[in-house]
Amino acid sequence: MINEVTMPSMGADMTEGTIAKWLKAEGDQISRGDKLAEIETDKTVVEMEAYADGVLRRITVEEGSLVQVGTVIAYIGDPEDEIPEAVSDPVVAESDTQPSEQSDAPAPADSVLAKNDIGTEPIAAVSSVAGGRVKASPIARKIAAEKGIDITTVPGTGPGSRITKADVENFTPSAQFALSGSSTSAVIDGSDIVLSSMRQAIARVTVRSKTEAPHYYVTHEVNMSAAMTFRTQLNEALDDEVRVSVNDMVLKAVTASLVKYPKWNSTFDGDKLLGHSDINLGVAIALDEGLIVPAVMGIQKMTLVEISQAVRDLGRRARGEGGTLTQDELTKGTFGTSNLGMFGTDTFAAIIVPPNAGIIAVGAVKEKPIVSNGEVVVGQMMNATISADHRVGDGAEAAIFLSEFQKTLENPVRLML
Repeated sequence: MINEVTMPSMGADMTEGTIAKWLKAEGDQISRGDKLAEIETDKTVVEMEAYADGVLRRITVEEGSLVQVGTVIAYIGDPEDEIPEAVSDPVVAESDTQPSEQSDAPAPADSVLAKNDIGTEPIAAVSSVAGGRVKASPIARKIAAEKGIDITTVPGTGPGSRITKADVENFTPSAQFALSGSSTSAVIDGSDIVLSSMRQAIARVTVRSKTEAPHYYVTHEVNMSAAMTFRTQLNEALDDEVRVSVNDMVLKAVTASLVKYPKWNSTFDGDKLLGHSDINLGVAIALDEGLIVPAVMGIQKMTLVEISQAVRDLGRRARGEGGTLTQDELTKGTFGTSNLGMFGTDTFAAIIVPPNAGIIAVGAVKEKPIVSNGEVVVGQMMNATISADHRVGDGAEAAIFLSEFQKTLENPVRLML
């Protein structure tokens, strides 16, 4: 029996994807679960898995092609199986990849990062002008011309620093300043900003979340003094290449709370809550074009040090360094976390990632006076806010869950259990 391989949906908001790279060739023996191709979405690059056994009989969509979800991109079957004679042309959108410039391992459009929730520093864009020739895709040149943008001023994030469609769409010319006498006047660019496909996807998901899930919020102030001392002592005992961050401890504490109160590790489904046997904890990561929340899969099985290593690996692959994120990591999270502490934020509330039941947002750990045993002392305090789906649990239940999270961090030996 011949099996169609179609462009998968890597989320409810995905409508199209690009075949960044085929990982198998025609004639290769395929087993269910094998990595077939790297798919570039509007968020990141994901490895696509095979869902059938057999021989990869035919690839119908070339690398660099942008096609709609559900389009047949290949066929898998036995050697004697007949492939449909009339294979309709795939629904192809305008591709941002030019075959003559295509790299063997194209980088995602999101490869230039802002400082993110796991402490990643910004990566400066490199020049896209080589030997006097601007490396840019045809669609990027077209959009630049329409918007009146000098293509040579746009940083390229594509393969070999090539300027992509997304680069031009997200480019904002620097404000021009002019001195007039003793005063300074600023000329502000008031032109419209075309949203990237990733920003549009974020808009759709957040509207869906706030529309469908009745959010409410509970905030606790956590005394992190003992946790910070514990972290210092632990890192002194670890190898130089392994370091536990505050965020790692937060993830471990959230995991412990979900183990004790698994109701929050479920999904609302009409007349029931769908339970999950694994805790796949989402970690919000801010890329240059927007936010993604890939999950650490099966985090309840990991030690604190293993969580630290898993999160750093997740961050590297989100940036396109040493691999790509998997489809499960991007679509099967069961609860979320977000951390803006590195920006100095004290308190904020995050939007729940559908179809999760909640997300915990934490701010910076800051010194402030507190009363302890009748005396005013300096404490290291952190605010944590849970955004909870009222269909899953009421305020008292969210408060109990957050209390467990607080108790774990204020008694950090529990992080090693």
